Amino acid sequence: MKAELVALARHRLSRARETFQDAQKLLEEGSTHGATNRFYYAAFYAARALLALEELDSSKHSGVISLFNKHFVKTGLVQPEPAKILKVSFEKRQDSDYEDFALVTRPEVEDMQDKILAFLSACETALERLVQS
Repeated sequence: MKAELVALARHRLSRARETFQDAQKLLEEGSTHGATNRFYYAAFYAARALLALEELDSSKHSGVISLFNKHFVKTGLVQPEPAKILKVSFEKRQDSDYEDFALVTRPEVEDMQDKILAFLSACETALERLVQS
């Protein structure tokens, strides 16, 4: 595996973790909309980290989700359960960012937080497996 692809993947995972921490701070401050946005982006960056290893990417979020599912979930590198949050959080972020009267409750965001954390861990594990193989 090319060293520059591994470096890019690790950089994107680091950015995912940083963005996750930003989301936690927003949630602590009571900003459920801001936290929803940042939690989704943490998952998005983690998905793009793994895609970098395959030299894949998309200019659309839906494309990243589709590629991730095709190359990592369907192949068994990432289990379906933690991977579900990528699409779910994308849809929740879309509603939160663009719908005028979207309601995002704290319990919803706390649930998203737990699932995004599991997703990040699954991506980190997959990255290490791919790098070592």
